Amino acid sequence: MQSIVIKEVISPSELKTFVYLSEKLHENRPNWVPPIYADEWIFFDHKKNPAYEVADTILFLAYINNQPVGKIMGIIHREYNELQQTKEARFFHLDSIENIEVVKLLIDAVQSWAKNQQMETLVGPFGFSEKDPQGFQIEGFEHLPVIATATNPPYLPQFLEKLGFNKLTDCVVYKIDIPAEIPLFYQRIFDRAQRNPKIKLLNFTSKKELKPYVVPIFRLVNETYKDLLGFVPLSEAEMQKIAKAYLPILDPDFVKIIVDEKNEPIAFVVGLPDMSKGLKKARGRLFPFGFIHILLDARKNKQLDLLLGAVKPNYRGLGLTTLLGVSMIKAAQKRKMEFMDTHLVLETNHTMRGEAEKLNGEVYKKYRIFQKAIL
Repeated sequence: MQSIVIKEVISPSELKTFVYLSEKLHENRPNWVPPIYADEWIFFDHKKNPAYEVADTILFLAYINNQPVGKIMGIIHREYNELQQTKEARFFHLDSIENIEVVKLLIDAVQSWAKNQQMETLVGPFGFSEKDPQGFQIEGFEHLPVIATATNPPYLPQFLEKLGFNKLTDCVVYKIDIPAEIPLFYQRIFDRAQRNPKIKLLNFTSKKELKPYVVPIFRLVNETYKDLLGFVPLSEAEMQKIAKAYLPILDPDFVKIIVDEKNEPIAFVVGLPDMSKGLKKARGRLFPFGFIHILLDARKNKQLDLLLGAVKPNYRGLGLTTLLGVSMIKAAQKRKMEFMDTHLVLETNHTMRGEAEKLNGEVYKKYRIFQKAIL
């Protein structure tokens, strides 16, 4: 039997190996989509990622014959644990060759580290927050993953089950065909909501118009996402970081914001033309020419990916979800798009699932977050 060696990532060269290992393992797998590596380097930069101020982390690599064959990140989110009064550790960035022993030893390394810090449960895949890719895909492998979702091979979740992990929760993704005509009952709700003098739907034609609203919508995220699994409120520094990172790739046509009489956001939805094929062609690298592949794919793609959305609690039930949804569908129709990917929806989020199913949406991907007691 080949000897498997687990090493903690210490040096810059080891971190580079960690970041690019999945590409080495899966580049020839048809449905593997690389991340945007520029974002990955920011994620791992303690000076640029404010999450490191409230979390402890560790990275491990697995080697066979001095060749890297697996990786894992351990996270103890001190702020989250304090808020939730829990002793939870997380694993993230787990990847490996098809060898359950490699996965076991990587998990054991994180579990031992977490146990030494008196943690009681190991949860994952889960990053610093729900804004990082969460869970392993367990269904719908015939479809390309979209940005900010897991892109794992089928064997990894199967290995976790064999190693004693069980389901914490599932997230589902709906595929919704964009109708040629807005259903009449939705159009009526849309028209009624638009007549409400206390609210206003904003449509944008430029990033310059959009920019002043980016941080305020993240403040709304803090207010509306507080009960979601793994959520930790964003600091102002994190809001600024995310705004700076994502404003360049946002398409103003697919950002819809509703404001109140004081011009404060009370609801929003953000979508993006799918860029998965472009990311594959670019191999996750924006420069020197990768961004061209990504932009060209986004322009001609017929799929719209919904990334983020929220409605302020005291404004729910007033048709704002329909107002946002119909305006997004109209924008998609104008761009001749054919269907929408809802991104991950918690299986227990019956409100969002109901909205998707009213539009004849079908679950076409499923992701699972696992848990296991630390013994």
